[in-house]
Amino acid sequence: MASKKITVTRETKTGLNVGFNVPGQGSTPRSKLIPQVEAGKHVGYHTRTHPNGTKFVASNPDGSKKNNLG
Repeated sequence: MASKKITVTRETKTGLNVGFNVPGQGSTPRSKLIPQVEAGKHVGYHTRTHPNGTKFVASNPDGSKKNNLG
């Protein structure tokens, strides 16, 4: 059975994903999701840090664009 995926619900004008729909949690801000992902609570996702220091959530690469965030 495929796990439900995290979806983006809100982004800034520059394209930074800041709101997410997390299965079992509902609407979740980026500031709350990042520590959960870093703690390994969401299989298939990781965090990245932009050169300007902004952390963001990304889906793990698997060759499919269909399941990417954003």
